[in-house]
Amino acid sequence: MSTKKIDQTNNAKAYAVLRDLRRQMGKQNMANNLKFFALLNAGLFLTAAGIHFFKTPNHFAFGGTSGLSIILATLFPSLPVGGFMWIINAALVVLGFVFLGAKAMGWTIYSSFAISLYVSLCEGVFPMQHALSQDMFLELCFAVILPAVGSAIVFNIGASTGGTDIVAMILNKYTSLEIGRALMISDLGIVLVAAYLYGPQTGLYCILGMILKSTVVDSAIESLNLRKVCTVVTKNPEPVRDFIVTSLNRSATEQIASGAYTHDTTHVLMTVLTRHQAALLRTFLRVSDPHAFITIVNSSEIIGKGFRTI
Repeated sequence: MSTKKIDQTNNAKAYAVLRDLRRQMGKQNMANNLKFFALLNAGLFLTAAGIHFFKTPNHFAFGGTSGLSIILATLFPSLPVGGFMWIINAALVVLGFVFLGAKAMGWTIYSSFAISLYVSLCEGVFPMQHALSQDMFLELCFAVILPAVGSAIVFNIGASTGGTDIVAMILNKYTSLEIGRALMISDLGIVLVAAYLYGPQTGLYCILGMILKSTVVDSAIESLNLRKVCTVVTKNPEPVRDFIVTSLNRSATEQIASGAYTHDTTHVLMTVLTRHQAALLRTFLRVSDPHAFITIVNSSEIIGKGFRTI
């Protein structure tokens, strides 16, 4: 076979490998996009459910577009909360286009309208004439937890729920104001109006909900990303290494060390696992290597291959 034909054959094989690689990457990107879209909508729907089923009937106006919409729906009862959310979010999207541009808005545009749509759907399918229960504190818990979990899911995938996030983006770009403080002042203003309209009891519940909201969101995000960093010190590393790699389908970093007191040579294996996997590893060590030493530490920021991307 001539050199030219060999080169042609090698080029054909290289193109075939490249074509297969691109096809696999395309499938992987499609799967990632579908997962992102599903999680985004799940988070937005949970947020909308919390607004419709628990915030609106109890007049829990914690702030943001939902709180402002609840107040406006009380002042102008001809339009429901979902209707005012459409109007407010549309106005904020227009402001975002003007001051930030379409590229900077990203998924915020979709989120702003999707959450309004989900609230309107809930109003149409499950109209709420009164609260689900007579216990306002129980209602407050769900009014905080459902939107907090929904927001945590959305924030965790790198998107936003729209609404006042657009205001934060504009303030961040054009002013030197502290965004958190500016948004807190606007939320507090909405809470004070709610206290005036619905009475001091509801106002106090709104203040409590506003305080709890950010705390629960942070806790939910940490819980979603929680992993166990396990460090195993053992003189017999082979079974532990095989269990981690083969049974748990994880990798580990192994080092040779020595005891500070005995000066005996030992091995240190460090791996990152889920809660269930960490429990399995602990059980395995208890049976197979009872003299091993293991530390398990919680971490919500694991970045790298197999976990969150940088």
